[in-house]
Amino acid sequence: MTAPANPAPAYLAVDWGTSSLRVWVLSHAGDVLAERRSAEGMDTLHQDGFEAVLRRHLAALGPIVEALPRPLPIVLCGMVGARQGWREAPYVDVPTRLDAVVDRATVVSVEGIDARILPGLARRNPERPDVMRGEETQLLGLLLDHPDATGLVAMPGTHAKWVRLRGGTVTGFTTAMTGELFALLSRHSILRHSIGDAEPTSDPDSPAFREGLTRALADPGMIGAKLFAVRAGGLLFGTGPEASADLLSGLLIGAEVGAALIGLDGNEPVILVATGKLARLYSAAVEAGGRTVRLVDADVAVRKGLLHAARRFWPPPA
Repeated sequence: MTAPANPAPAYLAVDWGTSSLRVWVLSHAGDVLAERRSAEGMDTLHQDGFEAVLRRHLAALGPIVEALPRPLPIVLCGMVGARQGWREAPYVDVPTRLDAVVDRATVVSVEGIDARILPGLARRNPERPDVMRGEETQLLGLLLDHPDATGLVAMPGTHAKWVRLRGGTVTGFTTAMTGELFALLSRHSILRHSIGDAEPTSDPDSPAFREGLTRALADPGMIGAKLFAVRAGGLLFGTGPEASADLLSGLLIGAEVGAALIGLDGNEPVILVATGKLARLYSAAVEAGGRTVRLVDADVAVRKGLLHAARRFWPPPA
């Protein structure tokens, strides 16, 4: 049977994180029929502001929203389910199969809206506790295309995740605050005098970024001393702000990747769930660490995970 030329809107899928919001209108088959993006993440909102922001974006999408079923079927993931989010969606403890996040969704019913917020995952180890929100939905989407995926999964971001996956089960994970550390160090530490208002080029072939990777991967210890060298290089050798930013980026990413690769078995590739500049930078870092990369588009993965959940909550017509 030939698919309809203009598929009907069926679901609203929302990825709502710490610093950003993405809203997609999806068909039953997962076609993206409309999209909204903004920087209105959890950090910019009070708890009572989520619904108003969501309704404003739905209004901006226009007539296509009017064609959706009522009440509006909306599936959400990310920090929208945090304690400070719209409604708290309690964590699912690892080890766990990823389909458990669909089974444990939190229901939010408000006027005209039937919403489901997917829970995050928790590692309840008193010596090294950890949590994630949003990445579990990307992992769910990853498994839909690669049901046998096993090994180490890298998920870069403000708070990067390194996940151990065995089939459909998350056995453990670790968070690295690399993105946040870059922001803090470049804007609020002594390194701000070397970097100023410069942004990193995000070029994986930048000599300064490569130098940072090399230094960090060669010796993962004493990262504090390596970081201070960013300041010293500017003072002694005139390293410019942009190069200093690239060097800092390379040092932090290299230290993160180097630590994550320690003890990795055999020649297994790292599954990298990322898009854009982070995909390029982390691919370069993993390859510099001696491993191959299996790249998965993070945007596609999260949409597939959200669609899978939506089809479970509101099954398409037979």
